[in-house]
Amino acid sequence: MGRTVVVAEKPSVGRDIARVLGCNQRGQGCLMGGQWVVTWAVGHLVTLVEPDELDEKYKRWQFDTLPILPEDIPLKVIHASRDQYKVVKELINAQDTDRLVCATDAGREGELIFRYIYMKSGCKKPFDRLWISSMTDEAIQEGFRAIQPGQKYDGLFRSAQCRSQADWLVGMNASRAFTLKYDTLLSVGRVQTPTLAILVKRRKEIENFKPEEYATVTADFGDYKGMWFSEKLEPDTHIPKVDMAKAIAAQVKGRTGRVLSAETVRKKDPPPQLYDLTSLQRDANRLLGFTADRTLKVAQSLYETRKALTYPRTDSRYLPPDMIPRVVQTMKMLPAPYQSLVPGALPGGKLPVSKRTVDETKVTDHHAIIPTAQRVNPDSFTEEERQLYDLVARRMLAAFYPACEYDATKVITQVEEHLFRTNGRVVLANGWHDVPVLANPPKAKAGKKKAAEEEDVALPPLQIGDTRTVKSAAVKEDKTKPPAHHNDASLLAAMETAGRELEDEELVRQMKGSGIGTPATRANIIERLIKVGYALRKGKTIIATDKGVQLIAIMPQEIASPEMTGRWELALDQITDGRQDAEKFMDSIRKFSTFLVNYARNNRAAVEFPDDERRKKRRQTMVSRGAAVEGCICPVCKKGGVLENQRAFFCSQSAGGCKFTLWKDCLTRGGGPEISTRLLQLMLANQVVRGSTGVIMMDDQQISFFPHGSDMATARRGLTYEKR
Repeated sequence: MGRTVVVAEKPSVGRDIARVLGCNQRGQGCLMGGQWVVTWAVGHLVTLVEPDELDEKYKRWQFDTLPILPEDIPLKVIHASRDQYKVVKELINAQDTDRLVCATDAGREGELIFRYIYMKSGCKKPFDRLWISSMTDEAIQEGFRAIQPGQKYDGLFRSAQCRSQADWLVGMNASRAFTLKYDTLLSVGRVQTPTLAILVKRRKEIENFKPEEYATVTADFGDYKGMWFSEKLEPDTHIPKVDMAKAIAAQVKGRTGRVLSAETVRKKDPPPQLYDLTSLQRDANRLLGFTADRTLKVAQSLYETRKALTYPRTDSRYLPPDMIPRVVQTMKMLPAPYQSLVPGALPGGKLPVSKRTVDETKVTDHHAIIPTAQRVNPDSFTEEERQLYDLVARRMLAAFYPACEYDATKVITQVEEHLFRTNGRVVLANGWHDVPVLANPPKAKAGKKKAAEEEDVALPPLQIGDTRTVKSAAVKEDKTKPPAHHNDASLLAAMETAGRELEDEELVRQMKGSGIGTPATRANIIERLIKVGYALRKGKTIIATDKGVQLIAIMPQEIASPEMTGRWELALDQITDGRQDAEKFMDSIRKFSTFLVNYARNNRAAVEFPDDERRKKRRQTMVSRGAAVEGCICPVCKKGGVLENQRAFFCSQSAGGCKFTLWKDCLTRGGGPEISTRLLQLMLANQVVRGSTGVIMMDDQQISFFPHGSDMATARRGLTYEKR
């Protein structure tokens, strides 16, 4: 019998699997034992080639070679990890290897890592798929007992491959096209650009916001208070003029108020749902100050290294029914500080189950994030690991606690012709509120009041017809406030719900749950925007930079809107399930890439990007290689001389920022001549040059060619100097 090679995604995961399989013998990039060999990738070992590796002509960025639309995008070995690729390739293709196990992360990206290695190495051997949601020994053993044929996950691979190739086609074509058009290195992406558009939209909302003054009036009835309201206003408590508010206060002070209605309703506040990655990232940002990227890294460490959490890269907040016994076991195995909270989640030793926690139809590739059924010692964790584990453990307990029950009372009191509203709340059973969200919640700052203008307070027993005298009436002046800048939590929420504001209700329904990116990629998208200079962190906020605003200004709505990205994410999910044809999807991506190139080529948006290193370096090279044109002064800056190379004329002050560049063939497309040194000298001296084919006119802004017989008064203007 031959041996089985198991391919994990990372060395640490490989070592855990090897320990369970009894592979104790060390090899080069692997562990061996009996009929098993465990090896690993180090993330991606294989990726798609760069355009210039497809064809030499793509080394030079130019519009003539766009769009780049290969029928197939070949794979290449990543240079930095080529040694480990060689190890994996030799092991899976060895003669005595007759079976493989794909043990990369159980998700779309993990599937891609293994399949790309499998394809690039030319392997044809059968393989199975290990699919696990935690890295405990028990979970790994159970995973091998329930191992599935690799073909079962072909749809997941097709989806992953389409995502990979779509990002390549859109990114390579759009980035090159817009970079060429605006002579600034611009990064355009299928997912990052609509995310940036969310930040730009918020920045503009804040910049364009005009505060409006308003006032509120609160009447003191002695044993309760009420806030003035009118159904004719929006919001209904905001009085647009301070004088009007003062007049109302004067009218009601000392007058008798009569209770028009007093309604009490018994309500329930259901416990929170379990965490998926996005909701965990949002709470960790809000409560702990973690960035989305930091939360993912810490959660991954708790999953892989500490074996303390289940698989974190999940988009589900539910558990399947077969997890119920494990959750009971997990609660009993929680560290000592949590044990006092366990009885409330396990009344009578049984787990209370509802559709908010256990629903097999809403479990995707992985269930919600919960602690593992393994005894752990948080004292051995890092501070960040301890904080995040605490958040997840408390959320699991709270999710199985009963609802908070309370009586909500709404009282309306009339004074003269004015109405005042009072909201009351009496808690009958704390329920899940008995589980503090944090082990050590921060103390409320002295004097800090509830943000809401109308607080829920305990009220005296009131009935219709009861009367009270208005002891005083207070006027509070205020101004409307702009929306806050996004932080990690709010940006993740906006990405997750992108598309909900679309007018097409059917599209909104289809796109539900398929916003921008996936839970596993959103943190990386945010960090990417910051890295390329489109956004910056300022304290806890994330703000679009000027460059980010300028980029969105030149982008077509099709890529800046979440609609297209949402449609793509939906299509990728459908490819996984076999409900969408992969080739049909890729055809749409190729058409879209062509559209983006044409849009960039024909775009006339007058956006001037700040100099970047690419442009400065190229200008310096141009100046060092250019030959002076005798007797010519730059028509734009009026200071520098004019230099010449094989393809263009440009200013000697280019390295200092002058934008004058005149391509020698700029008039040929309109039937005009190629511009020679002598012709340029004549144009700069005379502004108008008449020749055998027509007339050339030149000023300090643009150059135009008019063929003989054309109407110069109405002819289309020519080329504006390219701002290089």
